[in-house]
Amino acid sequence: MTEAIRYEKGQDQIVVLTIDMPGQSANTMNAVYRDAMAACVARLVADKDSIAGVIITSAKKTFFAGGDLNELITVGKPQAKAFYDRVLSLKGQLRTLETLGKPVVAAINGAALGGGWEICLACHHRVALDHASVQLGLPEVTLGLLPGGGGVVRMVRMLGIEKALPYLLEGKKVRPQQALRAGLIDELAADRDELLAKARAWIIANPSVVQRWDVKGYQIPGGTPSNPKVAQMLAIAPSILRSKTNGCMPAPEKILCAVVEGAQVDFDTAHLIETRYFTELTTGQVAKNMIGTFWFQLNEINAGGSRPQGFAPYVTRRVCVLGAGMMGAGIAFVSASAGIDVVLKDINLAAAQKGKAHSAALLDKKVARGQLSADQRDATLARIHPTESDADLDGCDLIIEAVFEDRDLKANVSSAAQKVVGPDAVIASNTSTLPISGLAAAVPDQTKFIGLHFFSPVEKMPLVEIIKGAHTSDETLARGFDFVLQIKKTPIVVNDSRGFFTSRVFGTFTNEGIALLGEGVSAPMIETEARKAGMPIGPLAISDEVSLSLMSHIRQQTAKDLQAEGKALIEHPAFAVIDVLLNEYKRPGKAAGGGFYDYPAGGQKHLWPELKSRFEKAYGQISPKDVRDRLLFVQAIETVRCVEEGVLTSTADANVGSIFGIGFAAWTGGALQFINQYGVKDFVARAQYLAEQYGERFAPPALLLEKAAKGEAF
Repeated sequence: MTEAIRYEKGQDQIVVLTIDMPGQSANTMNAVYRDAMAACVARLVADKDSIAGVIITSAKKTFFAGGDLNELITVGKPQAKAFYDRVLSLKGQLRTLETLGKPVVAAINGAALGGGWEICLACHHRVALDHASVQLGLPEVTLGLLPGGGGVVRMVRMLGIEKALPYLLEGKKVRPQQALRAGLIDELAADRDELLAKARAWIIANPSVVQRWDVKGYQIPGGTPSNPKVAQMLAIAPSILRSKTNGCMPAPEKILCAVVEGAQVDFDTAHLIETRYFTELTTGQVAKNMIGTFWFQLNEINAGGSRPQGFAPYVTRRVCVLGAGMMGAGIAFVSASAGIDVVLKDINLAAAQKGKAHSAALLDKKVARGQLSADQRDATLARIHPTESDADLDGCDLIIEAVFEDRDLKANVSSAAQKVVGPDAVIASNTSTLPISGLAAAVPDQTKFIGLHFFSPVEKMPLVEIIKGAHTSDETLARGFDFVLQIKKTPIVVNDSRGFFTSRVFGTFTNEGIALLGEGVSAPMIETEARKAGMPIGPLAISDEVSLSLMSHIRQQTAKDLQAEGKALIEHPAFAVIDVLLNEYKRPGKAAGGGFYDYPAGGQKHLWPELKSRFEKAYGQISPKDVRDRLLFVQAIETVRCVEEGVLTSTADANVGSIFGIGFAAWTGGALQFINQYGVKDFVARAQYLAEQYGERFAPPALLLEKAAKGEAF
C-alpha cells in the first residue's frame, strides 16, 4: 500500500496495519501519516466484506509518538481554518475505522502518547506489551495544547468526567499494569508474538463489535454535568484550576471547557467542540512558547547540545559527596537511585548516617506508593556508604563538595578529598554563588575542577547547572555532563561568574519583590501578582525558604570578594529591608520560625501582619501590571546580561535553565523566549519605561538594543 503503513492481510482474513514512518525514529501524525491512513481506511472500507478484523501496531520501538510538533509550531492564526479542516479529516479517518463494523484491536508494542493513545482509543480492544518502557497517556497539556485527535471526547466517554480529568488536565501517564487496573487497556502480553496472538484471538471471538459510546442509550460513567454529583464537582473545578494556573495557562482551562461542553452533546458535536479548542490553542502564542522550549530546546540539551565533542561517553561508577546536609543527602539519593556507588562523608559518622536516613525515608515513600519493591529499596540504600574518614574516598571517580557556602571550608574539604582520590578524579563543587575559578585553586590540577550546582530539593528539581571554570578542561566538562544525564537530570552549561546564571537571575527576582515592599507596595499584592505573572511562588515566600540570613551572608561574602578585586558592591533597595528584618525584627526566615511570613505550628503559613503597618504606604501602590512586569522583566534583562557577558552561550540553556532552575513563568517558554514573544522592540520600550520609573536596573543592555535595531530575536 504505502511504506508509511504496511497493509497485510493474513489467511485468517485479519488485516495488520503496521505503522512505520520512513526516515523517522518515531511515528508522528504528519502529512505522510495522514495520506497513508486515508489510503488504508479507504482500502478497508472497500475490502470490508472480505476481512475478519483489523490489528494496528508499529514497527518502531515506540507505538506512536503523537502530533508532529515541527508542523504544529508553524500553524498561525491565518492557517486556523485550514488546520481545523485538516484535524477534522484526520479524526474522520479514526471514526471510519471504529464504525467499520469489524473488530479493530490496538497491539501496543511501545509507548503510546498523545496522538498515539488517541489511535488506541478509537480501537475496540487494546492489548499492551507489559514492559517498563511502555507509557500510555495524553501529555499535550504540558506543551500548552489539548488532545485534539479525539482524546478528550473518548476518555470522557470511557472513564467518565471525574476519572478522565487527571489524564487530560495533568497529562498523567501510566505504565501497562496501571493502565490495566484503570480500565484503559484490556489485556497485557509478555512479548510481541503474544501481543499479536491475543489481538487475533479477540478478533475471532468478537466478530461483530460496536464501540460502547455507539450503543443506543449509552450513558457516560458517573453521569453528565447535569448529574447533581458531577455538577457539584464542576462547580468548584474552575476555581481550583485557576488557583493552580493563575490564568497563565490557557490549555487546562480549554480542556475543562471541552470536557464539560462535549459531555452535554452527541459524539460528533463533541468532536467539533474539541477541534475548535485545539485549533485555538495551537494557533496561540503560549503553545508556541512551550513547544519551542519544553520539546525542541529540551531535546537539544539532552542530546548533548552543550557537551564538548570528541570524548567518549563516561560512566561514573563511584561518587563521593562531601557534606551530608539536605543538599548532600539529596545528591547521594539521586546518584544511588541511578545505580552509582556513593560514599557520603561528613564531619562525624552520626551526621553522615543522618544523611543516609534521608534516602531511606524517600525510598520508603516510594515503596508505600507501589513505585519500588522492598528489594529495590534495599539495593539502592546499600549503595550509600556513610563515613567520617577521608580514607574511604579511595576509588571514587567523582567528588561533589556540598558543604556550607564558605570559601575556606570548601577549599579544605576539596583539597583533603583530592589527595585520597588521586589525579584522575573530577572534583566538583555544588556552590550556588562562589566563582568556580577561585574554588579550583584548592586542588593541584584545576583542569579537573568543575561546578555542579544542584537545586533543592534535589530529588524533585530536574536541573543541574554545570559551571565551567577558567581552567576546566573540555574532557572534565564532558564527564560532568554525562554524570548529570546518568542521574536523569537536565544539564545546562554556563561559564564562570559570580552567581553563575540561575542564582544571579533568581537574586533579581527575590530582590525586586523585597524592593517593592520597601517602596510601600502591599505584601499580598506582591505575592499575588508574582503568581499571576506565572511564578510558582511569591518572592517574599521564597526568600523565607532560602533564609534572609543566608542572603545577607552571600552579600557580605560578595562584597568582600569584590573589595579584594578593587570593586564595590552595587547597593540594591532590597538590602535595607533585609537588614531591618534581620537586625531590628529578628526574623531571618522560615527555618527560624518567621520572616516575611509567620509559620504557626500545625497551622497555615500567612504573611506577617506587621508588614502592613511597618512597610505599606498608601502612596506606594502601583499598578498590578507594573508589579508583574517588574518581576518578570528584571529576570529577563539579567538573563540578557548573562548572554552579553558570555556566561550563557545557548538560548536553550537560558530558557530551560530559567524555568527548571528558578521557576521562571513556564507559559513564556523561558526568560529569553519571554522577550521574543513580547516582541524585542516592544520589550525594549517597556524596559525603558520601567527604568525611568523604578531604576537603572531595568535599562536594556547593549545586546538587547542591538537586537531590537536589527529586528532579531534570541
